Amino acid sequence: MDFGLVLQTDPPASAVVDLMRRAEERGFRYGWTFDSAVLWQEPFVIYSRILEHTEHLTVGPMVTNPGTRTWEVTASTFATLNDMYGNRTVCGIGRGDSAMRVAGRKPNTLARLGECIDVVRDLAEGREADVGGQTLRIPWVRDGKLPVWMAAYGPRALALAGQKADGFILQLADPFLTEWMVKAVRAAAVEAGRDPAAVKICVAAPAYLTDDDSPESLAHARDECRWFGGMVGNHVADLVAKYGEHSGLVPEALTDYIKAREGYDYAHHGRAGNPDTAFVPDEIVDRFCVIGTAAQHQEKLEQLRDLGVDQFAVYAMHDAREKVIDGYGSTVIPALGR
Repeated sequence: MDFGLVLQTDPPASAVVDLMRRAEERGFRYGWTFDSAVLWQEPFVIYSRILEHTEHLTVGPMVTNPGTRTWEVTASTFATLNDMYGNRTVCGIGRGDSAMRVAGRKPNTLARLGECIDVVRDLAEGREADVGGQTLRIPWVRDGKLPVWMAAYGPRALALAGQKADGFILQLADPFLTEWMVKAVRAAAVEAGRDPAAVKICVAAPAYLTDDDSPESLAHARDECRWFGGMVGNHVADLVAKYGEHSGLVPEALTDYIKAREGYDYAHHGRAGNPDTAFVPDEIVDRFCVIGTAAQHQEKLEQLRDLGVDQFAVYAMHDAREKVIDGYGSTVIPALGR
């Protein structure tokens, strides 16, 4: 299993670079960031510094979207970084939640997302692509490589990931839901004539290491990670609006917990102490996140690995991110990393 670190690009950017360098030194192989231009600093500028100050780390957004940059700009940016640092980027992409809604626009359609995946990958790897009726090719790309990994929850999105993406990003660490969604992605890959094993599986969620499993330690860890249930709840609310509460198309183990959800302010998006996440119960935090002692982390990650997960990406938006980076480097990654 590979391990990644996920950060927001809060200023100063130098702190993001330092944490990514620290993560690589501890055995992490991927460095991911949020991508929401209004809420945080521009990640692609920071990727250049991360790549300059690391040797092997692969970097990319978790996740970008088809709407905030034109597709040829996105492709050229990735291709430029790869040309400078040697094919060390990955494009995580989705419909767009905070990046689109904060700017007053709706998330992109799945049809547009599927088209964008093909275009960005083709252009970044030096092939021709049709962009709005215009055939384009980036002529200076040589031996470029850009894996495109898609974030998804709902049945149509999972199918699209299986049909087109090089990897599937699942932003929760619940083994039951992971198994259900991985099966859906792989079934879609088979139906599309692809090798299902070729689609990489990345589970991304907050990880909080405690010194013991006392009620006090676990309660603090849950409070530091409760924001994640609120973030996932934005996507779940979209699914409920689209498919209904009891459609059978989406597991109720995913949708039931948002019944008490009243609203969401993106000013607190992805941050510990988010006041809009009081509706998230402890059970959801325990299921969606990885909290507890190193042994408890290892036990849950072994379950995910056995379900076919290739990478666990650690969201480190809490008061113990250095402890998690160092703790994973000393205990979890030596036990499960490759």
